[in-house]
Amino acid sequence: MPSAETAFLGGTVATMVPGLPFTDAVAVGGGRILALGRAEVEESLSAETEVVELRGRMLLPGLQDAHVHPLYGGLQLVRCDLTDSGSGAECLRRVAEYASQHPDAEWVLGGGWEMALFPGGCPDRESLDGVTGERPALLINEDQHGGWANSAALRIAGIDSDTPDPVGGRIERDLDGSPQGTLHETAVELVSRHVPRARQEEHLRALLAGQRRLHEHGVTAWHDAILGPYLGYPDPLDFYRELDRTGRLTGRVTGSLWWDRERGIEQIPELLERAVAARGRRLGTPSVKIMLDGVCENFTAAMLRPYLHGHGSGISYLDPPELDEAVRRLDAVGFAVHFHAVGDRAVRQALNAVATARGANGDSGNRHQIAHLQVVHPDDLTRFAELGVVANIQAEWAHNDAAMTELTAPHLGPERYARQYPFGSLLATGALLATGSDWPVSTIDPMRAVHVAVNRTGLSDDGPPLVPGEAITLSEALSASTIGSARAHRLEQHTGSLEPGKRADLAVLDANPFELPPEEIGNVGVDLTMVDGGFVHRGDE
Repeated sequence: MPSAETAFLGGTVATMVPGLPFTDAVAVGGGRILALGRAEVEESLSAETEVVELRGRMLLPGLQDAHVHPLYGGLQLVRCDLTDSGSGAECLRRVAEYASQHPDAEWVLGGGWEMALFPGGCPDRESLDGVTGERPALLINEDQHGGWANSAALRIAGIDSDTPDPVGGRIERDLDGSPQGTLHETAVELVSRHVPRARQEEHLRALLAGQRRLHEHGVTAWHDAILGPYLGYPDPLDFYRELDRTGRLTGRVTGSLWWDRERGIEQIPELLERAVAARGRRLGTPSVKIMLDGVCENFTAAMLRPYLHGHGSGISYLDPPELDEAVRRLDAVGFAVHFHAVGDRAVRQALNAVATARGANGDSGNRHQIAHLQVVHPDDLTRFAELGVVANIQAEWAHNDAAMTELTAPHLGPERYARQYPFGSLLATGALLATGSDWPVSTIDPMRAVHVAVNRTGLSDDGPPLVPGEAITLSEALSASTIGSARAHRLEQHTGSLEPGKRADLAVLDANPFELPPEEIGNVGVDLTMVDGGFVHRGDE
């Protein structure tokens, strides 16, 4: 056996390997796992081996984020960041502070505000005018499905009382029909297309900031869920390629090329060319992202039955025949499809499209997946396993926060409320679960998501758990965050579990969550993160 370059001793090692779920030591060398278990690890030690004493902490495979937007999150970090603001007034205070600190910025840009902080989920232009003056401002909301614009930005975009709602979007309006300041879905693009394009250096700096934040939370691989222009954000792919080319991409990245809803199947050859061009040392694009609907909070998630109180039944961005044909063609040329589907109608349309593709092409082996899955009809639960569709869950959403209790539950009604985020039911039917943060939509911290998956409450929730019967175990949640996410993106041959010969991608938590009360799981942090046997985060020094 080669000598170990690094050895981890004195703690619990969660391997994610059936039959050997736990051991007590790991040896790493040449970028790979050399040995497991103290006896074999000690045989690999030499005078040059760095020995890391775990001191009771837990080591596990590197966490994998199966649905995330690091460029968006990074831009939010380096611009006006409204994340975790406690009130609308706090948002305005942060905007005012940012504007005063950046007097030369042509636009005030940023985001992260929560709909629940504002009446009806819709902040107004007048309050934003008060802290930005005549400088145009556009702030994307936390869920990346809306924006907050001031009067100057609306004027530049030419939006007034006569401007019609765009296809797939909505302009929030005052009683006289004038734009109120909140823009939903594609309406944001009416303003964002006028924002001056940032320099490449800012985007690279933002992507590196996002990568650093992922590593700080133990994430060694991730799936960027939109590679293409969206809501005024640029296509992240070229920035990933530059980082990969220059050796600065330190995580394993897969991604989904964006399906342009304004085009049809004629874009498939172009997508194939982009996928080939994007292949790199740590970069690949094995899938295509198709967004089918919006979100429940603004009534754009597609529902089989209408929302209560006259809010319609949501938006379907693609008609079923068009969707079926697109998925069939994509599947035939080797693409997996990564669907955004929040409402039960969107989930069913995605499953129907995969069924059509399977019927036409046979089992292609493409690992299609549906992300978000807020409301799933009971008749569709078994279809995930039957069709081989990955359930890509954003577990941190499955609790009774203000967005749920104030903006969602009253309009779903009790029957649909009780069908939200059916993680336990999906597992029981044999579905493969993968987990993604969707950062910056929600926290990047995977242990916070694990906490919610197990407890169905957030760390600071005062109310009851959300549909507690859909909770999953700690082992199941960690499995979905490691080997489950690796399988979703075809990384399981090299990562996702700790086995001799696999890549040495791992994380050391600052505690063993199996030894904690369930209500404390979300407080667990990450001390060390390693990719290919090299440390990319050392928080214990």
